[in-house]
Amino acid sequence: MNFFVYNYLMRSIGFLVMGVSGSGKTSLGVALAYKLGWEFLDADDFHPPENIGKMADGIPLDDSDRAPWLASLHDQLLTSLKADRHPVLACSALKESYRAQLLDKIDGIAVIYLKGSYDLILSRISAREGHYMKSDMLKSQFDILEEPQSAFEVDVSKSLDEMVESILQTYAV
Repeated sequence: MNFFVYNYLMRSIGFLVMGVSGSGKTSLGVALAYKLGWEFLDADDFHPPENIGKMADGIPLDDSDRAPWLASLHDQLLTSLKADRHPVLACSALKESYRAQLLDKIDGIAVIYLKGSYDLILSRISAREGHYMKSDMLKSQFDILEEPQSAFEVDVSKSLDEMVESILQTYAV
């Protein structure tokens, strides 16, 4: 791991767990927050009904759909930090501009990038039930994904416990 990434993680006061739909953001975020005693935030819970409706209808969101949602998530991160809570935010944050908006003027949030193959993640999405994000929309997420340059990368083919432990060891908790 890059020294600068390591140094950044060592002073983290929160995490942004990012990746395409089906990569395991919620599962990892919940497990990580539980293990650390930190606050878990699921970006899906902050989508306005219009966004959920579009995605449920198989219509990918565009930047204008995402802008108010990202602003709301940014405000939630600030609220958590001001209340001395350590947030673990599970959010797709697929573009660098989205991550920049989320973390604008916020220091100490480490980015955890959940990386996996299209086929593996497609198999996971196809198997899950009750989620508005359908498997036919996965390609659109991979198409716009801008892999982060300064994030701790986690291989989603590993078990949940292995992923959490790799983050905790890197974070030195």
